[in-house]
Amino acid sequence: MQPTTSQLVFNPTPEAFAIGVAFVVAVAGLAFMAWRRSGWRTLIGWLELLRVIIAVGIAITLLQPEWLETFKPQTRPVLAVLADVSGSMSTKDVIRGQEAIAREELVKPLIDEKLWAKLKERMDVVIEPFSPATTDGTDIHAALLGVLEKQPNLKSVVLISDGDWNLGQPPSQAATRLRMREVPVFAVPVGSETRLPDVELSSFDVPTFAVAGKPLRIPFVIDSSLPRDEVVVLEMKSTSGEILTKEVTLPAMSRYQDAIAWKPEKPGEVKLTLTIPKTPNERYPENNTQEAPLSVRKEQLKVLVIESFPRWEYRYLRNALERDPGVEVNCLLLHPGLGKMGAGRGYIDKFPKDEELTKFDVIFLGDVGTQKGQLTGEQCTALQKLVRDQAGGLVFMPGFHGFQASLQETPLADLLPVIWDAAQPRGWGSSAPGKFALTEAGMRSLLTKLEDTDEASARVWSTLPGFQWYAPALRAKAGSEVLAIHGSESNQYGRVPLIVTKTYGAGKILFMGTDGAWRWRKGVEDKYHYRFWGQVVRWMAYQRNMSSGDKMRLFYSPDRPRTGDVLTLNANVMSVTGEPLREGAVIAQIAAPSGKVSSVRLLPAGEEAWGLFNGTFTPNEPGEHVVELSCAEAGSRLETKISIQGTSREKRGQPARIDVLKEIAQFTKGSVLDATKPQSIVDAIAAIPEAAFQERRLPLWAHPAWAGLLVVLMGVFWVGRKAAGAF
Repeated sequence: MQPTTSQLVFNPTPEAFAIGVAFVVAVAGLAFMAWRRSGWRTLIGWLELLRVIIAVGIAITLLQPEWLETFKPQTRPVLAVLADVSGSMSTKDVIRGQEAIAREELVKPLIDEKLWAKLKERMDVVIEPFSPATTDGTDIHAALLGVLEKQPNLKSVVLISDGDWNLGQPPSQAATRLRMREVPVFAVPVGSETRLPDVELSSFDVPTFAVAGKPLRIPFVIDSSLPRDEVVVLEMKSTSGEILTKEVTLPAMSRYQDAIAWKPEKPGEVKLTLTIPKTPNERYPENNTQEAPLSVRKEQLKVLVIESFPRWEYRYLRNALERDPGVEVNCLLLHPGLGKMGAGRGYIDKFPKDEELTKFDVIFLGDVGTQKGQLTGEQCTALQKLVRDQAGGLVFMPGFHGFQASLQETPLADLLPVIWDAAQPRGWGSSAPGKFALTEAGMRSLLTKLEDTDEASARVWSTLPGFQWYAPALRAKAGSEVLAIHGSESNQYGRVPLIVTKTYGAGKILFMGTDGAWRWRKGVEDKYHYRFWGQVVRWMAYQRNMSSGDKMRLFYSPDRPRTGDVLTLNANVMSVTGEPLREGAVIAQIAAPSGKVSSVRLLPAGEEAWGLFNGTFTPNEPGEHVVELSCAEAGSRLETKISIQGTSREKRGQPARIDVLKEIAQFTKGSVLDATKPQSIVDAIAAIPEAAFQERRLPLWAHPAWAGLLVVLMGVFWVGRKAAGAF
């Protein structure tokens, strides 16, 4: 490649120039004096001239001479015009005259080839749309990074977008790469920063299954950007023909959360549809509806109650569970010291074996410990594994004998959700009845919902008959959730916890810190007592009973999965002989609504796992996914459906995120331009200086040849002095 220009340049500093001049003048003066002292001898004159030449060479070295060659670039720079074509660009919030047009309409003139014709003389213009509607998302990071990698001669980028990215990495990461390459981004925001008036049903949390004849509360969330409060009547339809309505007041520019109650009457598969009617000022009614499938089943939960003595709490709890048509209850009444177990209808005479224990959904552990005639260490371990690996539920119901204090030395100590007061193992009693006080979590929990509304439920709890004994719980453990505390008693940690829940492995734990729930029957008979314990049993058994077969049971988390969530699949698998399987190939074939089939292998949860296998799956499609679970070692298959809720990432009516575009432009040393002025955008790009000529510098002052020349001259000078007899 031939250089365009070649020249010698110096890079002196004022100090170096002054020193060089002074040095040459001083050496020249000394040379003149030496020549005169020699009697103007010719040889000495030539030697002193050589001395001055060497001094001039040294002075030139101080001026840092360089040989500069410039080259004209052989490749043309590239301008990339990136246009956002995602679903949010169809939002009509751009005002043109008296009419609101879609954002994509404003973009069309900016991606016209004719607009950029002026710039094609000096650069290549590449127009690329990004994030089409088929991808259901806006990935600005991928668009910027992609054009940077594809175009090695990228000069600048024009980014036309509403900035509403919802996919991929943050755009700032790509902006960092562009900044390092010195590529400015000219951001062209499109859209309004103010959200359009809209109502969106953002969540409709239908559970996996419901029980025929039992009331069901279905939470929902509505986001409103309306300028004023609006009264609407929600409508929920089921494919079984039932229609429910509920009148709600949507607060202006806010979020509304509530639940709608429904009581399915018959078992079967139904689909529920919740609809918000279109309001007068609403722009986009298509996001006012959501639907979800629901499996209505005839329930049969298996419950085991383990107790030492038949106290009042045990008697009324047993009666409540026996009268529940969806519960099959068995009792193990130990009668320590009596020498024989309790007997009668529903009683068992010994602790169940492992394969029998796995059939129980919920275990109530009363005033029982590890004393003689009660539980053994192996039985405590079996209960721990039932909860951890089989998604069972365990209810701690201590009593005034304090037997549960001995459980602190067993594997069940990890399951207890409270710290036990070792100094008072038998708890506390009082002549004045104590009262429950719900915490904020308890006000929201379905477990403590004794009426249909939160306000009515709170009133019921405040009027429930009190209790005269409570357990020696100091405080709740980390990771637990306190639903109710003592209304008046406290310790060094605060109010005494009475109702506490936690999760342990795949199962759930409940701690009931009083033995006075049976007193709730006073004046209202079984209404609240039955409802509370019925809710406890169903809450604890819900996950375990998502889907079950002869040898397999499948449950998953979260129980209301959405697209993009990491879905954890848990399978309890029994061997052919009925024991929990410890090793085996458990395969889940998952068919998406589009027909795409994914295969997930579930692995044992651990060396001590009690028939528990788990794996993960990330659904990308909304709708019903058919899951077929198989295991050769169990000789069984299980087929079920998982409903994946999904709302489009691309939402019309959302405000433009101009701050994102400003940040990109500022970070890359670009600017923000007006989308309504296409010609000004072109002029801004045209004002960018042309690519600078490439330079190649040869530093002569540091070149070995230059240093060698000075050394040779000094050698000649020294030899000449010796030859002339000058020392």
